[in-house]
Amino acid sequence: MGIRLIAWLWLTNTPPDVAVAQLRELRRQVPLLYVLLTMNAFAVASTHYPFAPAYLTIGIPAALTLLCLVRIATWLRATDINDVTPEYAVGRLRRTTVHAGILGAAYIAWSLSLDRYGGAYEQGHVAVFIAVTVIGCIFCLMHLPQAALLLTAVVMVPYLIHYISADNSVFTAIAFNVALVTVVMIWVLFNSFAGFTSLVQSRDKLAAKQRETEQLNRENALVALTDSLTGLPNRRYFFTKLDELLRAKAAAHGRFAVGILDLDRFKTLNDNHGHAVGDRLLAEVGARLKAATDDSVIVARLGGDEFGLLIVNEVDRATEIGQQFCDLLAKPFKFDDFHVSLGASCGLSVYPEAGANAHELFDRSDYALYHIKSEGKGGSGLFSLAHETAIRSERSLESALREADLHAELDIEFQPIVDIDTITVIAVEALARWTSPKLGRVPTDSFIAMAERTGLIHAVTLTLFRKALNRALCLPGHIGLSFNLSANDITSPATITSLVDIIKEGAISSGRITLELTETALLRDFDAAEAAIGKLRSLNVKIALDDFGTGYSSLNYLRRLVPDEIKVDRSFAADLDSVSGRNIAAAILGLCDNLALECVFEGIESDDQLTKIRRMGYRYAQGYLFARPMTMPALLTWLQQDVLRDLRPAAHLRHAAAARLGRVA
Repeated sequence: MGIRLIAWLWLTNTPPDVAVAQLRELRRQVPLLYVLLTMNAFAVASTHYPFAPAYLTIGIPAALTLLCLVRIATWLRATDINDVTPEYAVGRLRRTTVHAGILGAAYIAWSLSLDRYGGAYEQGHVAVFIAVTVIGCIFCLMHLPQAALLLTAVVMVPYLIHYISADNSVFTAIAFNVALVTVVMIWVLFNSFAGFTSLVQSRDKLAAKQRETEQLNRENALVALTDSLTGLPNRRYFFTKLDELLRAKAAAHGRFAVGILDLDRFKTLNDNHGHAVGDRLLAEVGARLKAATDDSVIVARLGGDEFGLLIVNEVDRATEIGQQFCDLLAKPFKFDDFHVSLGASCGLSVYPEAGANAHELFDRSDYALYHIKSEGKGGSGLFSLAHETAIRSERSLESALREADLHAELDIEFQPIVDIDTITVIAVEALARWTSPKLGRVPTDSFIAMAERTGLIHAVTLTLFRKALNRALCLPGHIGLSFNLSANDITSPATITSLVDIIKEGAISSGRITLELTETALLRDFDAAEAAIGKLRSLNVKIALDDFGTGYSSLNYLRRLVPDEIKVDRSFAADLDSVSGRNIAAAILGLCDNLALECVFEGIESDDQLTKIRRMGYRYAQGYLFARPMTMPALLTWLQQDVLRDLRPAAHLRHAAAARLGRVA
C-alpha cells in the first residue's frame, strides 16, 4: 500500500497525454496560488505586527513572498505548452508536488508560530488564514491531486494537533470543521480529476482517430484522382486542375490550351478482340502518354477511350503538340501474337480566346474534336472562329430565353427507371426540354445553365415541376416521379418554398416524388442545401444524389444528408468493360447496401452491361437499353405495349438459377 502511494505521489503511472493536459491547466492556476499565499500572508502579518517579533511579521513573510514571486516568474516563463514533451510534463508535475509540500510546511509552521501572539481576534485570524488558504490551494491544484493531497496533509495534520492540544473547545471545533471541509473537497477533487482524465483521453483518442481518418482521406483522395487502369490522372483530377489553371491564368493574364484526345477504332477493336485486350490496350495507351508528358502538359483519362490534355506552356504550339500525341498513338501496339493499330484525334481550345470557364473550353474542344472526326481526317485541330459561328451564340440563347413563353415552350419527357429483377418500371425521371421558336430544340444543359446565369431558373424550375406533376397524374400509382433540381434551386429559399407549396397542392402523393441533386449542386452552399432538404423531407419527399462518382463523392455528404437513393453516373457504365470499372461499381453498391440506400445505375445501353450489373447485385437501372426519354402519351403507349417483355426471360432464368442454388445449399 505504501509503495503504491509513493508511486502515485510520484506520478509513476500517469498517462503522457494526461500529464501534458495537467501541466497546461496548472500554468493558468499555479501563479494564482502564489498570489493567494502572498496576499493572505501579508494580511496575517499586518494584524500581528503590533504583537509579534519583527522576524515573524516582516522577515519570514518577506522571504516567503520572495520565494512566491520567484515561482510566479518561473511559471510565467515556462516552455511553450505546444513544445512540451510528456517526460518534461511529468518532471514539472513532480517538482510542483514537492514544492507544494515544502511551501505548505513553511506556511503552516510560520502561521502556527504567530498563534502565540495577540488576543482572541488575532488568534482567530490565524485559524481563518490557514483554513481559507488551504481551501484556495486545493482549488488551484485541482488538476494535480497529488500536490493537493500532500499540501492538505502537511497543513491539516499540524493544524489539528495544534488546536486540539491548545485545550480550547472553540478552536478545536473550528479545526475539525475545517478538516471535514478539506476532506470533502479532496474527495470532490478526485472525482473531478477522474472526469478530467477521462475527457483528456477521450479527446486524444478522438484526435488520433481524426488523424487516422485524415490520412485515409488523403490516401483515398490519391486513389480517387488516379485512373486505376492506365495509371493516369482521372476525370476528377483533370477538371480540378482545369479550375486551378483558370484561376491562376486569369490572375496572371496568361494562356493555356485544353484538349480532348479520342482513340479511333477502339470500340471495334474492343468488340473484336475482347475486353481483356481492350483493357491491356488502354493500359499501353496510358503508358505511352505518360512517358511523353512533362510538367508543361497534363494528360488524364476522362473515361472510356477519351483522354484530356492541359497544355500549360507553348500554347502557340498546341496543335503541334496534339498532333504529336496522335502520331504517338498511331504506332502499332504489339500483343502476344498480333499487332493492333489505332488512330487518334485531338480537339483543342485556348484560354481565354475560346472561353472563360471550364465548360466553355471543354465544350469547344469537344466541338473541335467532333469537327475533325466528322471530316474523317483525324489528327489535331484547334477551335476557331469558324467553329464559333457554327455554334449558337450565348447572346442569342439568352435573348431567346428571356423572351420565351415558358409555359408554352418548355416541355417534359420521361425516361423509365426499371427494376431489373422483375423488368418492371418503378419510376420515371422527368427531363426538361425547350423548343424555341427562334433556335429550335436547345440542349438541356445549355438552357439550364443560361437560366441560372440570368436568374430565370426559378421560373423555369417551377414551370417544369408543375408540368411534371400534372403529367404524372396519368401514371399508375405505383410509378414514382424523379425530378432534377439545379444548384440554384436547392440553395434558393424562394424556390424551395414554392416547391413545397406545389407539392402540398397534391397533384400526386408526395411519397411518389424523388428530387435529384448533384454533388456539384451541394458544393455551392452545403448548409443551405441541407436546410432545404430538411423542408422537403418533412413532406415525405425522397432525395436522390445524382451523377454519383463524378463530383467529390464525399462520405461526409452521405453522413449529413442520408439520401434515400444514389444514382451511379452513366460514365461508370462505359467502364464496366474494365476490371477496375467493375470493382468501383461493386464498391458503390456495397456502400449503398451498408447505408441502406437504394441504388440506380444510369446509362445502361447494352445487354452486356445489364448482365454485369445484375451479377454485381444491382436492382435498379436506367438507360437506352430500356427506353429513351419520351413524351407522356408515348410513355403510356410504351407501358401498355409492355416493350420490356423481351428482357424478362433472362430475369426468370436468373431467379430460377438462384432458387436451384438455394435448394442445393
